[in-house]
Amino acid sequence: MYGSTRDRPALARGAGQHLLVVVGEPDVAELLSTTLELAGYRISLAGTGTEALARLGEGRYDLVVLDAGLPDVESIGRDRPVLAHRPPVLLLTAYDALDRLIPELGLGERDYVTKPFRMPEVLARVQVLLRGVGPGRPRDGSLGYRDLVLDDTLCEARRGTRTLDLTPAEYRLLRHLLVNAHRVLSKEQIGRYVWGDHRGDNAIEQLVSRLRRKVDRETPVLIHTRRGFGYWLGRADAEA
Repeated sequence: MYGSTRDRPALARGAGQHLLVVVGEPDVAELLSTTLELAGYRISLAGTGTEALARLGEGRYDLVVLDAGLPDVESIGRDRPVLAHRPPVLLLTAYDALDRLIPELGLGERDYVTKPFRMPEVLARVQVLLRGVGPGRPRDGSLGYRDLVLDDTLCEARRGTRTLDLTPAEYRLLRHLLVNAHRVLSKEQIGRYVWGDHRGDNAIEQLVSRLRRKVDRETPVLIHTRRGFGYWLGRADAEA
């Protein structure tokens, strides 16, 4: 069951940003639009992926909330238009579909919540996507946290002026940690994102260890263990 508006935090998180909510189910669309409006955002609705792309071509949105289960989403991905503005997108997806998230739609940074979702988590992920992952967010096409930058255009990661020599698995792990800055990711979540399935704990621990050795040569340390829960990226003294 989806989280009710009673779960909504007392303080509005938005500052009038314009969000496009793309959901086919009327009751879910109403829940999302009502809660997000009460949280301080301006909301437009679309019921299909085709309608959403038409709206994105006509106006500028700060973020897209998209149901990844819409029947026309995959076909749109094959013939997507070039968008002048690439807003970030929050995907609403079934847990068992995490290893096959929708194809690239020409949008920007992506994050997800699993269905059935809770509204506090949706509000939290919207807030993170709208503010980026840290002060001084890099140019479009990049993710960053302080002096750590990942450039999807070049498939390159840097810490300050130092280029990080990452394997594909390490790159995907770093990307997942950056998108979810200050959010603890379980070993199962990491395994499904990096490899498409859950690997043994030892494989994930070794992957995190290798990435740490490359990222955290400088201070402050950015990759942390939450013992018994998983891993997260950020400054320990800035954890929210």
